Amino acid sequence: MSGFSAAWLALREPADARARAADLEVALASALAARGQTPGAPWIAVDLASGTGANVRHLAPRLPGPQRWRLLDADPSLLERARERCAGLRSLDGAPVAVETRTLDLARASLEEACDGASLVTASALLDLVSERWLRDLAAACARAGAVALLALDYDGRRECVPGEAGDGPALAAFNLHQRRDKGFGPALGPRATEVAASAFAARGFQVQVAPSDWQLGAEAAGLQAALLRGWAEAAIAAQPDDRAAHEAWLGRREAHAAAGASRLRVGHQDLLAVPPLQPG
Repeated sequence: MSGFSAAWLALREPADARARAADLEVALASALAARGQTPGAPWIAVDLASGTGANVRHLAPRLPGPQRWRLLDADPSLLERARERCAGLRSLDGAPVAVETRTLDLARASLEEACDGASLVTASALLDLVSERWLRDLAAACARAGAVALLALDYDGRRECVPGEAGDGPALAAFNLHQRRDKGFGPALGPRATEVAASAFAARGFQVQVAPSDWQLGAEAAGLQAALLRGWAEAAIAAQPDDRAAHEAWLGRREAHAAAGASRLRVGHQDLLAVPPLQPG
């Protein structure tokens, strides 16, 4: 799997927090409460591809009861930051939140073992990088554990740039083509990720809800805009090297809008909540 730097993760964290589907988080809290737990015992949550722990920092204070989070990532340096930044978290009702980290290559690990004992499995901006087979294995692992899944902020192929430029369409098409390349899990789902996830979980009997979680970036997100534009152009050039000049010229025009404070970007994401049927007794 392609790695992400701590700087990039920090840059996107505020935009992620603003974009998330709050209604699904409320529904998640209700689903966890309905499943019950041993009084005083923490319920277990597994966070996949945790990075520096932004997903945990966002969710843990919005969910009830004592919690024990298991953070999984292939990068030990990011997990070290996660341990530091997640220290002292409290739940929605003030209960303690314990955090443990585990270095794990999710492309090769057993998802059944990774999700073992979990009441909740979460991930952020992961599914568009994985293959259909991996995603169906994840649904199977969640079903075996009886775990609720909240899978957030997956890119769905939509993008709007204001003011418009003639090269916006070709650059987007090339970027979306690049998104389907193997990111370490097999052919990536890219913009189809949430659609495939909904199908995979529904086939296992989960109740599935999907809601938009679009980034809406203005002048206040100049740093993130700059990084996005460069990343989009690099991906477009990698997918269509013969069109390098056109994509570089497009990047220059878009960067000029951003430098003038006139650029507005909307990037389509979706959040998915999957709740398994309650087990008898």
